[in-house]
Amino acid sequence: MATVKQHSLLTDYDIDLIRMGKHFRLYKKMGSHPMQLDGEWGTLFSVWAPSALEVSVMGNFNFWNEKSHPLTVRQDGSGIWEGWIPGVGKGTLYKYSIQSRDGRRLAKGDPFARFWEVPPNTASIVWDPYYEWKDDKWLKERAKKAGKPQPYSVYEVHLGTWKKKPDGIHSFSYKELIDELVPYVKEMGYTHVEFMPVMEHPYFPSWGYQVTGYFAPTSRFGFPEDFMALVDAFHQEGIGVLLDWVPSHFPYDAHGLADFDGTHLYDHADTRKGFHPDWKSAVFNYGRWEVRSFLISNALYWLDEFHCDGLRVDAVASMLYLDYSRKDGEWLPNEYGGKENLEAISFLKEFNEMVHREYPDVVTIAEESTAWDGVSKPVSEGGLGFDQKWMMGWMHDTLRYMQQDPLFRKNHHHELTFSLIYAFTEKFMLPLSHDEVVHGKGPLIDRMPGDEWTRFAGLRAMYGYMWTHPGTNLLFMGGEFGQTTEWNIERGLEWWLLKHDFHQGVQAWMKDLNRYYQSSKALYEKQFEDEGFAWIEHADYQNSIITYVRKGEKPEDQIVVACNFTPVARENYRFGVPLSGEWKEVLNSDDKKYGGKGVVNAKPVKSEKEEKHGFKQSIALTIPPLSTIILEPVAKKAKKAAAPKKAKAKK
Repeated sequence: MATVKQHSLLTDYDIDLIRMGKHFRLYKKMGSHPMQLDGEWGTLFSVWAPSALEVSVMGNFNFWNEKSHPLTVRQDGSGIWEGWIPGVGKGTLYKYSIQSRDGRRLAKGDPFARFWEVPPNTASIVWDPYYEWKDDKWLKERAKKAGKPQPYSVYEVHLGTWKKKPDGIHSFSYKELIDELVPYVKEMGYTHVEFMPVMEHPYFPSWGYQVTGYFAPTSRFGFPEDFMALVDAFHQEGIGVLLDWVPSHFPYDAHGLADFDGTHLYDHADTRKGFHPDWKSAVFNYGRWEVRSFLISNALYWLDEFHCDGLRVDAVASMLYLDYSRKDGEWLPNEYGGKENLEAISFLKEFNEMVHREYPDVVTIAEESTAWDGVSKPVSEGGLGFDQKWMMGWMHDTLRYMQQDPLFRKNHHHELTFSLIYAFTEKFMLPLSHDEVVHGKGPLIDRMPGDEWTRFAGLRAMYGYMWTHPGTNLLFMGGEFGQTTEWNIERGLEWWLLKHDFHQGVQAWMKDLNRYYQSSKALYEKQFEDEGFAWIEHADYQNSIITYVRKGEKPEDQIVVACNFTPVARENYRFGVPLSGEWKEVLNSDDKKYGGKGVVNAKPVKSEKEEKHGFKQSIALTIPPLSTIILEPVAKKAKKAAAPKKAKAKK
């Protein structure tokens, strides 16, 4: 056997923290770490496998010999195996060879590996990323804004399919995306980009949601340092980076976490708790302290090492409920006989507390589709501690409404307005995500009935309504220019569509909406507060028109929004306004530059002392067909009183 020296980065204090589930920087102590020992270079390996009889490191350095480089189990009962192997350095391929108690020999990747082979190959790679960050200005600004209202206009991206190279097959690398994606997101005016999971995953069509390498950006697009450079490039352009994070389940691939030491180490042995029927994957055991430390360490890793600005947590509903997607007899109740997953609830609260303790300026966002109370309330107030929650109800109701023929929308008016009944019960993000353009649902433009003009006008009107509705916004790539086919994991977006006027118009509308959203305090200062919104008229179902006010902190920071969801222009339409004086139209989705008919209110409209909708002042103007218009009060300029002329002296 080759020489494997006993060495450890773990102290007794570390072990105590792991046993209590309170070690949240495990990646610094476990996995593979190139380092010097007694003047010689090698790599220290550390892996948790408490039920294993033997653990060895095999790789291209020892011709994948299963037994030549055995690790030693710690004598403290932690189940951690360790050893320093000389001559093994950065770039070495390796796996753990694990002898299970039932006689099997397992070949496992490193749960803490920072780099993996390009799939379908499955070896871990010894790696020690080094990158010189240049985003100090961004991080300082982020810290200054912590806890303050700020706009979130998020562009959701799947890195592998945003754009393909000219051959139509190969994706852009992280480095190439710096030149392609970063300037595009900047030009479009988004405040943030959200990446669908970048963590290493074996199956590309899983979209990244079946993770095997939790601590490694996928090697399909380059090195970890290249991904760091991509994040850095966004930061230097003033754009935040959010990551999809998947602590809800993991796949059964032979080299992954499942059956890691021959037992259900990371999941539950009982399939009624440990198997997810929707995704045919394993469910993490949140009651096991080592698993909690692993997951929270992973969350902090992406914030520590990759400077990410937030985590969108996938499938939170599946974590909260023991009976999620399960029939009677397929799930186990909690200790009180209920369906709530108490261990997962405790885990989510601790995850949020730790993230916000370490990074008060980072956001966590829950994809949570049920009526669970307090998802975005602080843990100290009995909530789960997320900063925002996806508003799935708004998404379903709005798309269902928009699919109706405009002639019949008056019969579905309540679907358009219902969201405001509960809009302030959580801090909501309005999502039109990848989930709405897959599995036969088609692209968003196909939800719009009618001829070509009507469809594109409806899409623009819906986006205008979305961007002015209380809450923050997320739109999946391609939606911003009216992609005409369903998103396909094997193809890039249809960028050629931008040769056509209607698609250019939607894109131009989204640019202007994003820029206005960032500049309008009325749209983001009170986006989570009921004081920031007031209906003008929500019951005009006959005309399918809604009008409302959005408000900022100052009384003068108010805007009025009018949406017309029929293809008929409404002339001399009168509605109340909160301030007297002139109101000017600042955005109109029917403007010709967006592909509209050009029915605009070119001149400011002066309010009149005619009570309407509970307001003392009202205005009358034209609301274009299938449109959203935004009005601002005209600022009153103070005029100096003219000085009296001096009388001429009499001679």
